[in-house]
This record gives sequence, structure tokens and C-alpha cells, in this order.
Amino acid sequence: MTMIDVVNKFEKGVYAVLMALLMVVIVVSIVDLALLLYKSWGITSHYLLETSVVITILGAFLLVLICIELLDTIKAYFSENTIHVEIVILLAIIAISRKVILLDPTGMSGIEFGVEMMGIGVIVICLAAGYYFLKKAGISVGPGKSEEK
Repeated sequence: MTMIDVVNKFEKGVYAVLMALLMVVIVVSIVDLALLLYKSWGITSHYLLETSVVITILGAFLLVLICIELLDTIKAYFSENTIHVEIVILLAIIAISRKVILLDPTGMSGIEFGVEMMGIGVIVICLAAGYYFLKKAGISVGPGKSEEK
């Protein structure tokens, strides 16, 4: 058994542990989302939710979605030994969308809020451009290879 084989087995073991831990995080996040929905609808009498509650629910929902996409990325690497760049970019887009939804400007000055929004805008434009060019090029990248579809 060569050193490369040992490293590859260690890497697979780390990915297996990460997948198991991420599954635990997903289950806990889903339970948290369900409890949040139950408490939110239980408090209101007309099944109308306040804006802050809806934002909190959307944040929890997007967190579960991010975890699922991350699990998919790790699963793809575990089974195919390739990193799907498209999934990683989509994951980043979902994460920055969650940040925008949960952004609370009350603790910031106008300048701080403006700078943060400009930074988020630049990130969104870069991610969207990267995703566009990746889809347009049709390139799939794996370890030590680059192939066009």
C-alpha cells in the first residue's frame, strides 16, 4: 500500500464523517424549522405572519436548502471523485441570498449599510457572471482534468 493510497483512504474517511455530521445538521435544522413554523402559526389567530417571522422562517428554510446542496456536493465528490463547480457556485448564490434576506440594517449607520449592500451586490454580480460563463462554456472540472461537454 503506497502513501497515496493511505491519503486517499483518509480523505474518503473524512468525507464520510463530514457527510454523517451534515446529515445530523440537516435533521436538526428541519426540526428547528418545523418548530418555528408551529410556534409562529400557533401564536397568530388568523394565520397571518408578521414580516419578521416570515424572514426568520425563510432564513431557516434557506439554511436547510444550503445544507442539502452542500451534502449533494460532498456526495458527488465522494462517489465520483470530482467537484461540481456549478453546484458550488449555486450554493454560494443561495448563501448570499440568505444573507440579503436576513440582513438587519437597524444596527448600522447609513454608510455602513450602503457599503455592505455594495459589497453584496459585487458578490452577486460576480457569482452570476461565473455561473453564466460556466454554463456557456459547458466545462466540467475534476481532479487533474478539464473536459468540455
